[in-house]
Amino acid sequence: MNDPIDLFGITTSSLELISFVLAVITVVLNIRRVHWAWLFSIVSSATYGVVFYQSLLYGGAALQVVFIVVSVWGWHQWLHGGDKHDLLPVTRSSKQVLLWAGAAWAVGFVLIAGFLDHYTDTDVPYPEGFLTAGSLVGQLLLARKKVENWIVWIIVDVLYVGLFVFKGLNLTAVLYAVFVVLASIGLSTWYRHSSDKP
Repeated sequence: MNDPIDLFGITTSSLELISFVLAVITVVLNIRRVHWAWLFSIVSSATYGVVFYQSLLYGGAALQVVFIVVSVWGWHQWLHGGDKHDLLPVTRSSKQVLLWAGAAWAVGFVLIAGFLDHYTDTDVPYPEGFLTAGSLVGQLLLARKKVENWIVWIIVDVLYVGLFVFKGLNLTAVLYAVFVVLASIGLSTWYRHSSDKP
């Protein structure tokens, strides 16, 4: 599944293409607040984990394992995370949650980048550390149906486009450019549907 294939002038592999399709389905279902998104997230995370590992993007590969675990939790949260163990509503984050999210991103960046720099042969430890930490924050906010998850994803996805181009994962770079557009739609859609908007 890793033999190179040409897709409209973009060199990719069958596994990267499958991962691409599954990831797009995941985000579209997330925007629509359909809980089946988490199933697609689990499968696309598993396939992308292999793609990233083979590209020496160890932070990204490890992140996919974490995404699988968080997806199981997020699926449960969406279905039973409400006040009465019912469907979780879309809400905005408090200032305290945003401060914790920012702090977690910063600490995660330092720890992940340091680990990647000292214990792996990746050639992009600092960009990967920053984006891996940001992705964890975005995924946790998504699991709790916080509107601001989409802001995190916009930032992360824009930067991932450059990283994937650098690593030669051109189809995945296109995917993350699509993600920027989808995350912008998600931000607008979720804000309109949030139960606590001013």
